[in-house]
Amino acid sequence: MNLLKVIPTVFCAALMGAAFLPNLQADQWNQKTVVTFSEPVQTPGVHVEGWAVLPAGTYVFKLLNSPSDRHIVQIFNQDETTLYATALAIPNYRLQPTGKTVITFWETPPGVPAALRAWFYPGNNFGQEFVYPKQTALTLAKQTNTPVLYTPAAIAPEEPVAVVAQLKAAPVQAVSPAGEDVEIAQVVTPPAATSALPESLPKTASSMPLIGLFGLLALGAAGTLKFIRVRAL
Repeated sequence: MNLLKVIPTVFCAALMGAAFLPNLQADQWNQKTVVTFSEPVQTPGVHVEGWAVLPAGTYVFKLLNSPSDRHIVQIFNQDETTLYATALAIPNYRLQPTGKTVITFWETPPGVPAALRAWFYPGNNFGQEFVYPKQTALTLAKQTNTPVLYTPAAIAPEEPVAVVAQLKAAPVQAVSPAGEDVEIAQVVTPPAATSALPESLPKTASSMPLIGLFGLLALGAAGTLKFIRVRAL
């Protein structure tokens, strides 16, 4: 078999493999997660159509693609053609990350849909603890006898861009079952100083250096084989 004929095939395969890297990086960046709920679920998000409760079904969770704020979560339908909710969250820390998605809920009375509490992406120490409107947060706090995060800002259900701008400026507080403001640390766990993880990929992360490397390796291999063939002749 002529090894020189194999080089272009190997090089093309390497380029095809590198072409998939941007999609992989995109999922790591926005933490896209497909979730299926067997029952209706309450969300804290804001949407122009007013979705407060998601029916049972399959949804896509993604972090807003914004380098200035990595704690706004968007919830889409399965094919990502409809945005159901845009939700404010703050980082919550866990000591032991898992290899699968973890979603936690606030307990609710029988007959009332469970309320989203936090979303942890596989392998991450940091999760997204959802922030509710104050009245909803107070209701959940009384039901669970636990402080709940809230924002006093009244977020108007306008266009998605306007909603995002409002959420970025919204303050976050925590309310106790007695209706008093308490420290946010009573709800979320602050990160350990030595365990903090970057919230974004380096700006230099790109598949182009790898493509160049594959090309150089392929050219080097081709040159070496040609030299060996000439010596053999």
